[in-house]
Amino acid sequence: MIYIFFNINFFTFITYLILVIYKELEALFESSTIKPSFEEVHVILSLFIFDEHREGIGRYRLQKELLIGEGTAKSLIKKLNEKTRFLIVTDRGKRKGHILTEKGNNFLIEIKKNIPILREGDLSMLRSIIIIESSNINPYFCLIKSAAENITNGIEQRDAAIKVGGSGATCLIYNGKNLVFPSRLDSDDSFNIIKDDILNYFKKEITKNKINLEKNDVIIIGLGENTQKSRLAALNSALTLIGS
Repeated sequence: MIYIFFNINFFTFITYLILVIYKELEALFESSTIKPSFEEVHVILSLFIFDEHREGIGRYRLQKELLIGEGTAKSLIKKLNEKTRFLIVTDRGKRKGHILTEKGNNFLIEIKKNIPILREGDLSMLRSIIIIESSNINPYFCLIKSAAENITNGIEQRDAAIKVGGSGATCLIYNGKNLVFPSRLDSDDSFNIIKDDILNYFKKEITKNKINLEKNDVIIIGLGENTQKSRLAALNSALTLIGS
């Protein structure tokens, strides 16, 4: 793959990194017949999942985690293996499974420079800022680094969450002192500022990954009727902030 270096006056390093990421994924969607039924969010989430299961997992497990059909899971794994060389088959243990290659792991490292955390949230802690009234909500949250300038009012992120079967998304921006809702970033009204206990909760969760919450970081809470849908909702919403 040939990397083209742009004048730094036109692109920041992060912008360049995003272009490289999406360029790398293009091969997965190339087809002379039928367009793949999986989306970019399924590809990137699959890498997170393979990273969490380094002993290897198969397509049936991946199918359940991504909420896709058996044929789609088989196609995704095949393309990740043959097109991008992100996966290999391992026969560790009793069953064969797929694991990330060094190339796949390095690609995920680049993704995590933008989205370092994708984790299940504590509903009892987050319920007060979740606008959806339901007893069957399973929050998942992700951290998107230095993405505040890419978000307006959170509607695009909510729509992205719903597109993949989620119930919605709650977006928060860290202004260096407080967590606030996107459309109220410059407001000093205490009503618009997220309570300190929620801020401290996120700081604690984020530092578990040896990362700090920094000014202009964005937190997105994906919502859905199960953890799989919430995770897809959170990640698809996050991708709107780093997309090409």
